[in-house]
Amino acid sequence: MKYYQHNNRHNNSIRSCLFSFLLMFLFMSCRTQPDEGRIISVTIEPQRYFAEKIGGDYFKINTVVPAGQSPETYDPAPQQMESIGKSLAYFQVGAIGFELTWIENIKKNNPGVAFFDLSEGMHLIEETGHHHHAHDPHIWSSIHGAKVIVKNMLDAFIALDEEHADHYRRNCEELMKEIDRTEEEILQLLKPVLSRAFIIYHPALTYFAEEYNLQQLSIETDGKEPTPAQLKELVDMARRHNAQVIFVQMEFDRKNAELIARETGCRLVTINPLAYDWSREMIHIAKALAE
Repeated sequence: MKYYQHNNRHNNSIRSCLFSFLLMFLFMSCRTQPDEGRIISVTIEPQRYFAEKIGGDYFKINTVVPAGQSPETYDPAPQQMESIGKSLAYFQVGAIGFELTWIENIKKNNPGVAFFDLSEGMHLIEETGHHHHAHDPHIWSSIHGAKVIVKNMLDAFIALDEEHADHYRRNCEELMKEIDRTEEEILQLLKPVLSRAFIIYHPALTYFAEEYNLQQLSIETDGKEPTPAQLKELVDMARRHNAQVIFVQMEFDRKNAELIARETGCRLVTINPLAYDWSREMIHIAKALAE
């Protein structure tokens, strides 16, 4: 009988030992995940791409505007507002419609969240076709703009988490090298391109066009559908400039682009300047111009 009790006691101590080991193991495995309190919110997917490359080991990155929605006009759902509230910081992309409309409201409701504007130090171009003086927000669709974003992002990560500054700097260096390689490839692709003009539904490639001496002809003006007269003018311009490509984006209607393609013989190419994989998308756009 005594033996049995002793054995039981022995089992119990093994059990409690195992249990505390398990707890420790669980605790350790949780530590390697970025913990819940370390969320950073960004407006669009390309920002998440850069942010994960720099700080993804220590922060969870949350994109506010869902895929397929336009960040110009998007209104956030309550659960998105909630996830912003749980964030340690919000990285703004700059002058985009969603932020212009919502950011003051978001700041007022979330006094504990730190805000960083990633377009700081970027020379912003005025939007073409806009009667009011609005700045073109699509800075990420260019090499120089991407570098400005990444540099500001590095500063933000260091401000939020000084302890891992060297880690962020190393990751940032790698990311800058990737951006340089992307630029090399774009330059090679665009070198033989004779026709420097392209048509696009929504003018998201202003900075890209400026960088590579291309001409962007946009179907949409002032965020509105073109009138028949504007459409005719666009067709004439496309012919004059010998444009070969019309870019369409998934969040916008294709019917005018299809009409212009029929009139001019241009190729229709779907692009997504809001794609997560920034490098791949930039090269996809350059390839379409080079074909």
